[in-house]
Amino acid sequence: MESAEIRRRWLSFFEERGHTVVPSASLIADDPTLLLVPAGMVPFKPYFLGEVKPPASTLTSVQKCVRTPDIEEVGKTTRHGTFFQMCGNFSFGDYFKEGAIKYAWELLTSSVADGGYGLEPEKLWITVYLDDDEAEAIWRDVVGVPQERIQRLGKKDNFWSMGVPGPCGPCSEINYDRGPEFGVEGGPAVNDERYVEIWNLVFMQYERGAGDGKEDFPILGDLPSKNIDTGLGLERLAMILQGVQNMYETDTLRVVMDKATELTGVQYGAEQGTDVSLRVVADHIRTSTMLIGDGVTPGNEGRGYVLRRIMRRAIRNMRLMGATGPVVQDLVNVVIETMGQQYPELVTDRKRIETVALAEEAAFLKAIKGGTNILDTAVSETKAAGGTVLAGDKAFLLHDTWGFPIDLTLEMAAEQGLAVDEPGFRRLMQEQRDRAKADAKAKKTGHADMSAYREIADGSGATEFTGYATNQGESTIVGLLVNGVSAPAASEGDEVEVVLDRTPFYAEGGGQLADQGRIKLDSGAVIVVRDVQQPVPGVSVHKGSVQVGEVTVGASAYAAIDIQRRRAIARAHSATHLTHQALRDALGPTAAQAGSENSPGRFRFDFGSPNAVPGSVLTDVEHKINDVLSRELEVTAEIMSIDEAKKQGAIAEFGEKYGERVRVVTIGDFSKELCGGTHVGNTAQLGLVKLLGESSIGSGVRRVEALVGVDAYNFLAKEHTVVAQLQELVKGRPEELPEKIASMLGKLKDAEKEIEKFRAEKVLQAAAGLAAGAQDIKGVALVVGTVPDGTGADDLRKLVLDVRGRIQGDRPAVVALFTTANDRPLTVIATNEAARERGLKAGDLVRTAAKTLGGGGGGKPDVAQGGGQNPAAIPEAIAAVERLVVETV
Repeated sequence: MESAEIRRRWLSFFEERGHTVVPSASLIADDPTLLLVPAGMVPFKPYFLGEVKPPASTLTSVQKCVRTPDIEEVGKTTRHGTFFQMCGNFSFGDYFKEGAIKYAWELLTSSVADGGYGLEPEKLWITVYLDDDEAEAIWRDVVGVPQERIQRLGKKDNFWSMGVPGPCGPCSEINYDRGPEFGVEGGPAVNDERYVEIWNLVFMQYERGAGDGKEDFPILGDLPSKNIDTGLGLERLAMILQGVQNMYETDTLRVVMDKATELTGVQYGAEQGTDVSLRVVADHIRTSTMLIGDGVTPGNEGRGYVLRRIMRRAIRNMRLMGATGPVVQDLVNVVIETMGQQYPELVTDRKRIETVALAEEAAFLKAIKGGTNILDTAVSETKAAGGTVLAGDKAFLLHDTWGFPIDLTLEMAAEQGLAVDEPGFRRLMQEQRDRAKADAKAKKTGHADMSAYREIADGSGATEFTGYATNQGESTIVGLLVNGVSAPAASEGDEVEVVLDRTPFYAEGGGQLADQGRIKLDSGAVIVVRDVQQPVPGVSVHKGSVQVGEVTVGASAYAAIDIQRRRAIARAHSATHLTHQALRDALGPTAAQAGSENSPGRFRFDFGSPNAVPGSVLTDVEHKINDVLSRELEVTAEIMSIDEAKKQGAIAEFGEKYGERVRVVTIGDFSKELCGGTHVGNTAQLGLVKLLGESSIGSGVRRVEALVGVDAYNFLAKEHTVVAQLQELVKGRPEELPEKIASMLGKLKDAEKEIEKFRAEKVLQAAAGLAAGAQDIKGVALVVGTVPDGTGADDLRKLVLDVRGRIQGDRPAVVALFTTANDRPLTVIATNEAARERGLKAGDLVRTAAKTLGGGGGGKPDVAQGGGQNPAAIPEAIAAVERLVVETV
C-alpha cells in the first residue's frame, strides 16, 4: 500500500465517523518557542491549552513534521529521519479512552477491502501506563486483546505532557511484531526493534505542575474536560504494509535513493559508507523540498539555518559518492513527483522550489571552493603554532560565513591531521541560537511569563479589533501587567502592558508595524502606547508607559491611534501589495513573498529570485505600480472561506497560518491577496511610489526597498536638487549628465594611471643604487632599508625582485625593503637560490620582521610579504632581519 493511500484511508476513516478533516499546517510553526512543527499535535496546542476554541469537537489530520535534534544520526541508523508525517485524531471533550481504542483497532485490523489497513490482530501488542486499569480493561474485555499481549510501562514510556505545566495523561501504544528475524520475543517491554510502535493514544485527563524531565512533576488534579490526542507514524506503517526493512526503503524515500545511485553510480547495499550517504541524501532532499514548499528559504539562522544545513549535508554526501556536477534539480524533481500525490501544492510550486534549491546548491559549491582556502589557512596557522586542535571559533567562522557543515570541517581537518574543538563550536552555535530566540520572544512578550497573558485571555476572551472601521473608540481595561507581572493598578511613570476588551490599535503582524497612540481613562490618566503585540493568539497587548495619573483594571478607557502614522503605514502596505503583483508579473510566480515590513512612508519587500533584478526590469516594475495609482483603483476587503479565496486566485504569504475564514484584500483588477492588515481606500491615496533599489539578503532571496507618498516626493525633490547642482558644475542639460560625468571620470582615471606609471618608474630607478650598496654578511649580499612612504605593495615587490636580479653571479642575496602605506608598515623580502641553500628563507625573515611590526605575514621561500600596525617599529624590524641573517649564516 503506497503512502498516499495510507494517508487517504486515514482521513476517510475518521471523516466517515464524524471528524472534521483539518489540512496539514505549514511546517513553519505558529509558536514563538518552535522553529518548525516537530509533532502532529502542535497545530492543535492552542485548543488543548484552552487558548482558542476548536472548530469542532472531533478533528483529524495528517501533519507534516520536521525534527532535527539527531541530525548527525540520520543515515547511520535506519530509524532516524528529519521529515515524517503524523496521522492524528483528536477529541475535545467528546469520546475518550474507549472510543479512541476502538477506532484504532478497527482501522488497523479491518480488511483492505473494507477500508482498513489489514494488519493481523495477533501481531499487535499493547502497552498501557502502570496504573491505567481502565485502558487495560478496554483492550482486554472490549477489544479482545489477550492479556499476555498487554504490557504496563512507567512514566518515561507511557505518560505524556508538553514538558510544561498544563494538560497531561497516560498513553497507550500499539506495537507491531515484525518477527524473530528482528530480535528476541517478549513484547515491546523487551525489544522495541522487533516490536515497533506504530500508534500512540494519549488520554489527556490530568493537569500537571512544574518539574524537570519526563517523570519529575506532580499531578495537580483532573482536567475539567477529558481530551484525546493520538498519533500514528505514516512512515512506520508504510514500512510494515510495504514489507520492507526500514523507512528508507518505503516508496517515498526509495525513489530518491534510486535517483542518487543513478547519478553517482554507487549501489545501495554494497558498502556501509555509501549506504549511509544514500540515506542522508534521500532524507535530507525530501525534507528540504518540503521546507522550501512551505516557504522556508536557506539562511544562517532560525529555520533558514536548518534548511541550509540539511541541504548542504545532502549535496556533500552526493559529492562523497562521486557526483561532480549539480544534482539537486534531479533529486528535488523525484520528491515532487512522489510527494506531490499527497501535497499537490508541491507540483504547483515546482518552479519556485527548484529555483530556491538550485540557488542554494550553486552557493554551496562556490562556498566549498572559498571555504577550503580559509580552512587551509587556519590549519596552517594551527600547525605553525604547534597545535593539534582547530579552534572552535574557526569552525564557527567556516559555518557562519561559508556555510560549512561541522562534519565537513571535521573531516577536512582530520585529513590534515587535526581535531576540531567541537564543544567550542557548538557553544558558539548555541549562543547564536539563544540570541535569536531571545530576541524573537522579547519582541512578542517583553520577557513576561506567557501564563500571565493566558490568564487574561481565559478571563476576558479575545480582543475585538475595531481598527478596520474606526481610529478611536471606547473600551475597558481587562488586563494590566507591570514589569511582566499581572497587577491591579499602575502609577505615573510605570512601564505597562495593557489589554483592552476592544481596540482600534493594530497589533504588529503580517509585516505591518503596530499602531501607536494614547489610551485615556475617565479618571484623567493617560497611557502612551508605543507598540502592540499578540503574544497569545487573539489577545492584543498595548505596550507603553503611564504618562499621567493611575491606571486600574476594569477602568473605562478611550483608545485613539496616531492617525497620521496609521495612514502612512496603510499607504506602505497597499504599495507592498502592488509591488508584489508587479514583480510577479515581471519575473513569474517564483517572485513569491518571503517577508516584508510596512512602516510609515516606506516599506521593504523580500521575494524569491535566484539572481539580481536588472535595473531595466525594476524601472518597468516602478512604472507599472505608479500607473496603477493613476488609475484610481478601489481597494476592498472581504471575508470568505480559504477555499473560495484560492478559487479567486488570491495570493497567500508563505509561512503565514490561515484559518477556515480569511480576509482578502483586492486592489481593482490588479491584485488580490490574503491579508489582515490596514490599507488605503483607493490607489490614488498613495500619491507616488519610488523604488530605491534591490539587493540580496540570502541565497535565492532579494529585497526591494521603497518610499511612498510624501516620503517619495521628498526623495525625488532632493534628487532634483542634486541634478541641478551637477548641471551647474558640468555646464550641461540633465540628459547630458551621464555622458559628461563619464568623460570626466575617464580623464581622471587616465591621469591617475600616468601618475602611477611615473611613480613606479621613480621607485624602480632606485634599484641599481640599492644593489650597489649591498652589505656583505659572511659572503651574503644583504640589501635592507626603506623606500618612500606611499609605495604600494605591487611596486615594492617589483623593486625587491629587481634588486635581487641585479646581484651579480652566484652570490647569495637577501633583499628586504620596508615602506609605510596608508599609515601601516609593509615589507617584502626576497632571497635567491644560493641564499636559500644557506638556510635563508624569505618566509622566515618576513615572519620575524612582521612580528616586530605588530602584524603577520607569509609566503614562499623565495619571496614573502608582511605588514603590521606600528610604522615606528620599522628600524627595529630592519635590525631584526639583519640579526637573523647573521645568526643563520
